[in-house]
Amino acid sequence: MRVAVINVVGLSRSLLGADMPGLTAFAEKHGLQSFKPTFPAVTCTAQSSMVTGTPTGAHGAVANGWYDREGAEVKFWKQSNHIVHGEKVWDRLRRDVPGFTCAKLFWWYNMYANVDFSITPRPLYPADGRKVFDVHTQVMGMREELKADLGPFPFPAFWGPAAGIASSEWIAASAKWVEEKHSPTLSLVYLPHLDYPLQKDGPDATNIPAECRKIDAVVTDLIRCYESRNVRVVVLSEYGISPVKRVIHRNRLFRKKGWIQVKDELGRETLDCGGSKAFAVADHQMAHVYVNDPAIRAEVRALLEITPGIDEIREPSQVWGAGVGAERAGDFMAIAEPDAWFTYYF
Repeated sequence: MRVAVINVVGLSRSLLGADMPGLTAFAEKHGLQSFKPTFPAVTCTAQSSMVTGTPTGAHGAVANGWYDREGAEVKFWKQSNHIVHGEKVWDRLRRDVPGFTCAKLFWWYNMYANVDFSITPRPLYPADGRKVFDVHTQVMGMREELKADLGPFPFPAFWGPAAGIASSEWIAASAKWVEEKHSPTLSLVYLPHLDYPLQKDGPDATNIPAECRKIDAVVTDLIRCYESRNVRVVVLSEYGISPVKRVIHRNRLFRKKGWIQVKDELGRETLDCGGSKAFAVADHQMAHVYVNDPAIRAEVRALLEITPGIDEIREPSQVWGAGVGAERAGDFMAIAEPDAWFTYYF
């Protein structure tokens, strides 16, 4: 049996209905299951738990990004699969299933994963300072074949203010392209579109029904392609998105306390994490709080505990125990109340 796992990020039970006829029919036919999301419920963490079957503390993807204490810099959206610790599902299946092959299409931590075929967004950075939109593939030669057949990947539609349905359409087309040419045993496909309007405009915005119809058409077409080739399809999501009305400017509060160091760079301020006594790395409704000065650790926690909008303070070792997760996480993890979220503003 061959399987395709389609990750429709942002999809939740509440969105199914008249505006998602294809996915609603799929759920009615095959059943609908819920599972407890990983903590924190963000893309890199959720996907890493899915492909390893382990909690965050074991695989180490403690958010979409975190502070590298040795390098003294914050790193978000890195690409190497070596970042994720533990045995991956494709390694296990390759050992157990003769002739097994895997395609990993736009799932995160894609580069240098031990899969047979992969596609991931990866700009080029020439020596003259330009940024050229492109993708990285495994097998390497597949990149030019893909672009010749499908056209260039619409990178601005994947990330940034112009993000929209075009990127998910291209990814779905690339999934069909890989299926028709290589017929992988396991295909992992990431379709990001719902994430954009739900985060930008909120789940109650008037444009959400139209955006749901757009991604439903893309997913339904991809499901039909796979099912016509006797591939079993699983549709899943990493998390749902709920409305918020309050913001928590964690680093601005730290700055008022004198804990943040700011550097002037050509008339613009940048946060100097390595030189700060304490700072927060925000990721939606969770923030890793790093304390470089042990003398203020208790004071930092006390300030977090009285900050409006913060629901809970956790220490990584108490949540995950010793290991790579606790090593990468902040000294404290601040969790927002349901109607609040963290900014990185300082």
